[in-house]
Amino acid sequence: MSRLVVVTGAASGIGAAVRRLLEERGDRVLGVDLEGTEVIADLATAAGRDAAVAAVLEQSGGAVDGVVTCAGLSGVAPALPHVNFFGTTELVAGLRGALSASRAPRVVVIGSISATQPVDQPLVDALLAADVAAVTAATAAALADRRPQQLYPSSKSALAQWARRTAVSAGWADAGIPVNVVAPGVVLTPMSEALFGDPRMKKVMDAAVPMPLHGYSAPEDVARVIGFLLSPETTHVTGQVLYVDGGAEATLRGSTHF
Repeated sequence: MSRLVVVTGAASGIGAAVRRLLEERGDRVLGVDLEGTEVIADLATAAGRDAAVAAVLEQSGGAVDGVVTCAGLSGVAPALPHVNFFGTTELVAGLRGALSASRAPRVVVIGSISATQPVDQPLVDALLAADVAAVTAATAAALADRRPQQLYPSSKSALAQWARRTAVSAGWADAGIPVNVVAPGVVLTPMSEALFGDPRMKKVMDAAVPMPLHGYSAPEDVARVIGFLLSPETTHVTGQVLYVDGGAEATLRGSTHF
């Protein structure tokens, strides 16, 4: 039976690969992105996130079978924590009622292997508290203190913690709605393209994310794992962070972390 799945960041990268996979198996996709999708919205702003939820509810008729949040920013943009964290958390929360209308709802959020790296704890705490003013202040402090490299891992660490907490909160697991995280390693997407063009940065990246199994992944490699978690047959998996990283997490944190 065809399912209706909302995919943010569906215009490129992992999101586009998820769209192709789902449509190939007969599902309908409502894409959310800045352009080129069914729902055009800027997830960097609260108004944009509200508009995205409203448009999805209108176009879906109030019932969706899955939500996959691939939209995200890298680099040092001040909007990065807002897109990477609130662009998922507020959208998913706003669609909880529509998910509960499905017989087999599924939520998959895109994390990152970078969440295992050092983070800016004040920023993580502010994100988890949903304190937008504190997020803005912590982001500005990180940029001013020349710690911009911590913005991305901090946003992804907070997102993974939110997902694990939400997965077992009232209205989610007890309502039959699993929430899981797929955490890729280095993926060959437009977002990572600049890193491959700089030999120095590529060396740093390879040291930070060693991938002994098959090396860098393609977006399709990650999409297939997302497809597994979206499947109605995958019934008892929730609150999990599933690394699709060629062995990077196991290499970096060792065999005693599980």
